[in-house]
Amino acid sequence: MGVDRLISDIATASAAVVRDDAVLQRPGSGAPPLVIDLDGTLVRTDLLHESTFRLLREGPHWLLVLPLWLAGGKAALKRRIAERVSLDVTKLPYDAQLVDWIRRERAAGRRIVLCTASDETYANRVAEHLGQFDDVIASDGQANLTSHRKAAMLVERFGAGGFDYAGNSRDDLAVWEKARHAIVVNASAKLRAHARERFHVEREFEQPPAGLQTWLRAMRVHQWLKNLLVFLPVAGAHRLFDLALIQQAALAFMAFSLCASSVYILNDLMDLESDRLHPRKRLRPFATGALSPLAGVAMATLLLVLALVIALMMTTPAFIGWLGAYYGLTMAYTFFLKRRVLVDCLTLGALYTLRVVAGLAAAALAPSFWLLAFSLFLFLSLAFVKRYSELLFLAKSGLADAQGRGYQTADISIVQTMGVASGFTAVMLMALYINGDTVLRLYSRPEILWLTIPVLLYWVSRMWMQAHRGNMEDDPVVFAVKDRYSLTCGALFMAALWAAT
Repeated sequence: MGVDRLISDIATASAAVVRDDAVLQRPGSGAPPLVIDLDGTLVRTDLLHESTFRLLREGPHWLLVLPLWLAGGKAALKRRIAERVSLDVTKLPYDAQLVDWIRRERAAGRRIVLCTASDETYANRVAEHLGQFDDVIASDGQANLTSHRKAAMLVERFGAGGFDYAGNSRDDLAVWEKARHAIVVNASAKLRAHARERFHVEREFEQPPAGLQTWLRAMRVHQWLKNLLVFLPVAGAHRLFDLALIQQAALAFMAFSLCASSVYILNDLMDLESDRLHPRKRLRPFATGALSPLAGVAMATLLLVLALVIALMMTTPAFIGWLGAYYGLTMAYTFFLKRRVLVDCLTLGALYTLRVVAGLAAAALAPSFWLLAFSLFLFLSLAFVKRYSELLFLAKSGLADAQGRGYQTADISIVQTMGVASGFTAVMLMALYINGDTVLRLYSRPEILWLTIPVLLYWVSRMWMQAHRGNMEDDPVVFAVKDRYSLTCGALFMAALWAAT
């Protein structure tokens, strides 16, 4: 009986040793555990930055609360945000090459560990989604697991040189110092060279760095065409050959373009999650991880400063006020108004019209009731074109509603009705203007201006026909500048104005 008891105790002790060893190494693998960093390595973004922008999207007032949370430590800040923001980890921009390699290593029997400074709430969700990790080590609301602290934790768990580590930043140098092998992922050329000099680099995963083309896409430079509206007042005043006015309008164009790009970047940062759910917007640079959120904030700030510098160079101080009004309204649109049904289209129409008003201020021209009323209704129609096209595309993609908006695909018909009505109202205003006394003072042959009415009717109808057929893939103003029929209509319209002068 005593011998049987002894054999049983030995068997139990042996099983315990096997279990303890299995914690460090999966059966069938002679390699030590493979430890993977999360932010910037496994995913081409930073979850703290993404969750912070998501929090600010819910309400800008959180910006005042963040410093108070940070006073309790970075780990506490991450936990507070994670408690309020639920990220969709299934749509994060994972590094496909790294994920494939992890799967192969795990299939070969290697133990895979996710070790990150991100809050464990997000880390556990990522691990659950991928299903490739045997263990998760992350910040827990008290300790911020980064750099030397992460290295100490891994040495305590696996021993010095008892693990391989995949990272991407200078913070990972302290961890590579304690690892057996370094795996360098999406790091800068300088950091890669530094890692090769100091450590045994087992493998490198590289992504092409973001170049000028990527930044131009993020700035949506093609949308600058909309800012040509600042030249409209100069054209309407028949002063296209006044070089001083053209110079002022050109400065206004650059200021508006840089200011608009600043807002486009912030808008994309606020919409990361909803953009990744959109069939087309998911390819934007910030949504794909081609550009980091932190770099986006820096670029948005720089563009805004440049816009203000150009505005200060102008000889008409009133323009600065209108540029500020435009920036304020676009920020309100980014944070609040674009999620409000109909209010978003009214705001877009107002933003188009603000460009015309700013053009008046830049050229020191008196505002015209007819020009502003015509612009507001025409651009409201184009705003409805934009929203209608998006809803039509989502309906064809099988989606029921627009992510981050208040619309449903069932709203398509009413949006179309309101948009067509707004467009034809703009044409009616043009007809009333032609019949007014103001025209007699500006044009010697005002009857020729009636030729503009059928041109406008055709153009508005064509824009809506193209939208209905699903051909309006871009902003309607940008589409019009590229569309030869729209350009022909514009040429005929200007020819009628010139002939009536």
